[in-house]
Amino acid sequence: MTNLANTLVSQIAAHISADGLRPGDRLTERKLAEQFRVSRSPVRAALKQLEEAGVLTSGERSGYRLVDAQAAQQFNAPTAEVDEDERIYLKIADDRVTGKLPERMTESEFQRRYDLTKGRVTKLLNRMAQEGWIERLPGHGWEFLPVLTSLESYRDSYRFRQLIEPAALLEPRFQLNRPALESRLAEQRWLVECGIWDIPDARLFELNSGMHESVIECSQNIFFIDALKRVDRLRRLIDYRQMLDRDVARERCIEHVELLHLVLQGRNKEASDFMHRHLAALGPLKSRAKSAG
Repeated sequence: MTNLANTLVSQIAAHISADGLRPGDRLTERKLAEQFRVSRSPVRAALKQLEEAGVLTSGERSGYRLVDAQAAQQFNAPTAEVDEDERIYLKIADDRVTGKLPERMTESEFQRRYDLTKGRVTKLLNRMAQEGWIERLPGHGWEFLPVLTSLESYRDSYRFRQLIEPAALLEPRFQLNRPALESRLAEQRWLVECGIWDIPDARLFELNSGMHESVIECSQNIFFIDALKRVDRLRRLIDYRQMLDRDVARERCIEHVELLHLVLQGRNKEASDFMHRHLAALGPLKSRAKSAG
């Protein structure tokens, strides 16, 4: 099994725990590959290992169902190690946004700067590459990809989203993807009920941006879809610095639940108006959350 597949085993196990999945809940290669931004092959290998351990059982159409959530915990990295990896990951993200890092770095430079082993550097770089803010150079080294680095550009991204996301709900070819949105609804309900207090910042970003992306994908308009995904990739790092207080973030998740109910009920005009109000309020809130200077 590759290093990436091994990493995915831990990530899928953490996903099972963090999202409160229950026996019988379905996991698919496609959705997990999209969630972790990897190809299906390493996901397939990771799911196979979890099946062999009795965590999952394979079903129809390459899907798996959860059998034993407790058994998945054996694949979770120790909490202290996870917390330290997350701290270093967010430190690298912050250093990137504030211009403290060069555009190109080698693995050895990452090791020296952050006092890491080669294995941990590889793990972190693979995660950063999967999330789309760094890429391996041919032959040697890594190069950071463009991201938003100022509050002005961050505010601009929300104004842009106010144009495309409400409009996407009114597209003539809009087609409701009920399973995808119901899954997103379950995630947002979990955040509202309990998950918001302990979830890492990066995972919270994934769930919330994923909810918005799932809604816009129903528009069938590839330009809207691609534009939002690009904006989400560009704003990811500065968003970590602008995370809301968790009480306020919970209120935004309550709005997500209300929005998803409107869409699932086919009330797209109301959902479009609601989306505009949601984003209009969220942009200023996030811009004021922390100093990005």
